[in-house]
Amino acid sequence: MKKNDNVIMNEDVLRLSSEVRCVAPEEGELGIIPSSEALEKAYNAGLDLVVVAPQAKPPVAKIMDYGKYKYQQEKKKKEAKKKQTKIDIKEIKFTSKINQHDIDYKVKHALEFLEKGKYVKFRVFLRGREIATPEAGFDVINRVWEMVKEHADRENPPKLEGNHINMLVTPKKKK
Repeated sequence: MKKNDNVIMNEDVLRLSSEVRCVAPEEGELGIIPSSEALEKAYNAGLDLVVVAPQAKPPVAKIMDYGKYKYQQEKKKKEAKKKQTKIDIKEIKFTSKINQHDIDYKVKHALEFLEKGKYVKFRVFLRGREIATPEAGFDVINRVWEMVKEHADRENPPKLEGNHINMLVTPKKKK
């Protein structure tokens, strides 16, 4: 069987079944008719005979312009894709022994990202023995949060994941 995107159409309908339940664009449902007659009606109208329900007894076939139908489906997919929003997450890394000036500098960049509507993930990397006492890392994350909380909402509280402490913040919703 010739299949375009797993679609059974035109002469392939004859091989599928001797009879089909036919639906025409203007006349509506034509009832159960021989496949050859349905194909002839489609050709006379300058359209295609497309099986829409091959599992039904007898199969349901529709007379339509398949090229136009496929084009409209692609157009709908593109429109749906345009309406999707892509979330961009920027990551800013710290260590637990970072200087306050360095925190200020990195937070300044985080605020710029938040103004542009991007999510920011703050990550404190714990090295060696710092993992045994992560309080210093949580202290850094909390200082950062105090600096950005007027401009951002916290997605989740800071948590220890392996040898990192992570916190995700999102831009504040405008009222």
